[in-house]
Amino acid sequence: MPTPTLLDRRLVVVTGKGGVGKSTVSAALAVLAARAGKRVLVCEVNARERIAPLLGAPPAGSSVREARPGLFTLNVTPHEAMREYGIMVLKFRTIYDAVFENRLVRHFLRVIPSLAELVTLGKILFEAKSEERGRPRWDVVIVDAPATGHAVQLLRVPSALLDTVPAGPLRGDAEWMQALLLDPVRTALAIVTLPEEMPVNEAIELDAQVRNELGIPRAALFVNAMPEVRFTHEEETRLESLVGAPPPLGPAATAARLQALRAEQAQRYLARARAALDLPTTVLPLLPVAEWGAEAVERIADAIAAAPPQGAP
Repeated sequence: MPTPTLLDRRLVVVTGKGGVGKSTVSAALAVLAARAGKRVLVCEVNARERIAPLLGAPPAGSSVREARPGLFTLNVTPHEAMREYGIMVLKFRTIYDAVFENRLVRHFLRVIPSLAELVTLGKILFEAKSEERGRPRWDVVIVDAPATGHAVQLLRVPSALLDTVPAGPLRGDAEWMQALLLDPVRTALAIVTLPEEMPVNEAIELDAQVRNELGIPRAALFVNAMPEVRFTHEEETRLESLVGAPPPLGPAATAARLQALRAEQAQRYLARARAALDLPTTVLPLLPVAEWGAEAVERIADAIAAAPPQGAP
């Protein structure tokens, strides 16, 4: 049976070091899935929303909102996730309000280890497995996950609870959540990095944690903001000889030389990432845009579609 591609999964988790472009990649993947006729939900986790604005839509908040045809967004917060979970368990909103909205009860709930993370992750995974009229509500749920350390902490919660919680409703929830996270047919994790030293190092560490601790199927590496290689070796040598020339030639040669050096360094870090991570790798271009928005996301989506992943299957 062939391995499903990234967007064939019901759940795609996108993570990496903060600032590497996780939200942009998440939004671009959602655009590609919607272009293919899929019904898509993108979830952010207790964040200042970026996905909907990147798509040219207003923030969704804690309610699912359509950002463009077939593409919906949601910001999952612990308080709203707890409210939904409590109402689902207690069945009646009035009972939830009387119990869970009590100030002392809320204080008690906040000190229960991992409860906030469990209900937050549970809300996302519930959306990934939910059905309407006998078919999946969403063809794919894309999670713009927190940065590396927080993402690992969030995704580790079901496994940690299975090691500590006795039989009961909480353990039952942890069991189905863990089963979904570990299912290679339904779930995949994508790592995003920049072609720079610290992001690549963190991507390698994250990959090791996913393999050794989480066990979530890894499916893709996105190397974002790759500068273009514009000059041959001979041209670079010529540029170096022109650096001291009077303006405008000298400053232009200096700028070009700096760009060439950056591209050369980026190639080295790309090679290191590819050598360390046995993942299909998609290289995304550095775009010369002043502000990120819907047009830039469309260009990144086009780049992903035009550059089939290279490397290990």
